[in-house]
Amino acid sequence: MTLESSTPVLCLASASPRRRELLWQIGVPHLVQPADLDERCAPQESPADYVARLALAKAKAVHAARQGITPALPVLGADTTVSIDGLILGKPADLAQLRDMLGRLSGREHEVWSAVALVGAGEPLWRLSCTRVRFRPLHSAEIERYWQSGEPCDKAGGYAIQGLGAVFVERIEGSFSGVVGLPLAETAAMLVAAGVPLWQAGA
Repeated sequence: MTLESSTPVLCLASASPRRRELLWQIGVPHLVQPADLDERCAPQESPADYVARLALAKAKAVHAARQGITPALPVLGADTTVSIDGLILGKPADLAQLRDMLGRLSGREHEVWSAVALVGAGEPLWRLSCTRVRFRPLHSAEIERYWQSGEPCDKAGGYAIQGLGAVFVERIEGSFSGVVGLPLAETAAMLVAAGVPLWQAGA
């Protein structure tokens, strides 16, 4: 029996294939029910507060929507954002926005904030991860080629460290999986505290 066919022990409030892969990586069979929320940043909201608020809101929204549904599973919410100079960088809508974002990150260090939250029968749990990432200097022509690849469109900060965007990264200090979208050390600690098993058969 593969892990994918195992009985789910968790509901993931995200459609992100990257977060799914990371949960499979640590042996957590799950099902998916994405949350549909307004993800705009509140005025004067810090990156840490922003991702923590959204991760918890996603988990709470899906948990409420699943009331009465069997199996009754704890719900994991997650959110990730990139920040530099206190500015939160979202997902680029076009090449001009990508140029602005990657231009800010070029040759500099930035922060990637990831939060995870778990809502179940007891009190909600949450964890926060901050990773420092340094980019090499980037050139306009490669930013345009990167946009044409299609990869930056749905990525916070406009890049994927696990994809083509890996060539921009000179150094990372912190959680690689947190930059991808789900900090595994923090997620695993939270799941264990809630009694959700890791490393199940087939992983």
